[in-house]
Order: sequence, then C-alpha cells, then structure tokens
Amino acid sequence: MRASDAVRLPECDVALLGFDFLGDVDYESELSGKTDKFGEFSRLTKSGHCAAVCGCRTDSRGLKRKSAAVADCGKLLGISDMLHVVDGDGYKSGAFLGIYRLGGYKVGVCIDSDLYFPENIKSFSLCGCNLLLCVMESVCDNMPPLLARAYAYLYGMPVAMSAGGRAYFADITGEIASSGAPQTFFVAEPRNNYRVVSTRERGLCPSDKGDY
Repeated sequence: MRASDAVRLPECDVALLGFDFLGDVDYESELSGKTDKFGEFSRLTKSGHCAAVCGCRTDSRGLKRKSAAVADCGKLLGISDMLHVVDGDGYKSGAFLGIYRLGGYKVGVCIDSDLYFPENIKSFSLCGCNLLLCVMESVCDNMPPLLARAYAYLYGMPVAMSAGGRAYFADITGEIASSGAPQTFFVAEPRNNYRVVSTRERGLCPSDKGDY
C-alpha cells in the first residue's frame, strides 16, 4: 500500500509502506523527543495487529542513509539500511542484511538500489527467507519489476515491492502482478521447495582412475 494513504493499516499479516509515510527521520530529534515518527509507525502496527516495513531517509548527525523501519504489533524491531550506494548520490551505505520474523514469515528486507545486487537476494535465500520485501523510493525504468520477477523464480521466494507509488508482487513461478491502487493485497504462501543440482568441476579431487 502507499503510505500516504495509511491512516490505519488494513487487516493483514505484513504491510509494506513506501517512503512517503515516514519521509526524513532525524535520529537526534527522535531520541530527544522532538519528533516521534518511529513511535507513530510502531503504534500503527499495534492498532492494526500486524507487522509492517516502511521506507525512510534517516539522518545520523549528517550521515544520511536510505533505510527501512520494521515494526510488529507495536514494537519497533529495527532499522535496516541500504547496503549499496550507486554513483555517489549523497547517501552512506549501511551494513548487515535485514532479516526479521514477521507475520509467520522469515522476511528479507531489500532497500532501493540493493535490488540491483543479486548477491544480496541470494544471501536472503540461503538464510532461509521465504518472503522478500523491497521498498524503493522511485522507479526510472522497468528494470525493478523485471528483477523482482527473476529473483522470485531463481531463488524460490515471493517478492513484494513498493516502488514509485506502485505495488508489485512476483511469485516463485515467475508471474508478476502490479497495482497503483491506494491499498493492494497480495497472498503469499511460505514454501520451501528445493531441487538437487549437480555440477562438475575440474581439479578439486584428483582421481587415480583418470575418469573423464
């Protein structure tokens, strides 16, 4: 759903809100009590009896990052930061993958340009995530939904994305749906489907039999 329309979260397991709801968040103002944006966001999940992920731009004494706040039933679980800054756009890179237990899912949180780095998405899959939530501030071309579709298919986990005022959902079959409605609902069933993949590599374990 688009955060600008979020007065009360609808009944759901996990809500994904764009950058408009929290906007710019200054940590010093939050800690001093001048602002209470994270508190407002957390209370929203308490009244909605659900979990939520919301994009924002954070400022820590001049160090600006693109981030995502994560809350569940009134409790702020953490703030994850974008790991990759492309072309020096004025933001600082963060650290650590954002992995959370939300609404019965093991969720990976992908922020803005991190979507363009497949090693991130593969790491979420290897860590056992069965849902990927991606929040992007804007979309300049059709690449983000194409990547969401490819990642869902390749790494076996559905991808829900809020990007540029639109919502997207890609399932593990490679199908994708999108909507520009104020609120959009998608249904994801957590599944862990695995396949056995065999490869051959040269030189790891020499054999005296000279197999080819």
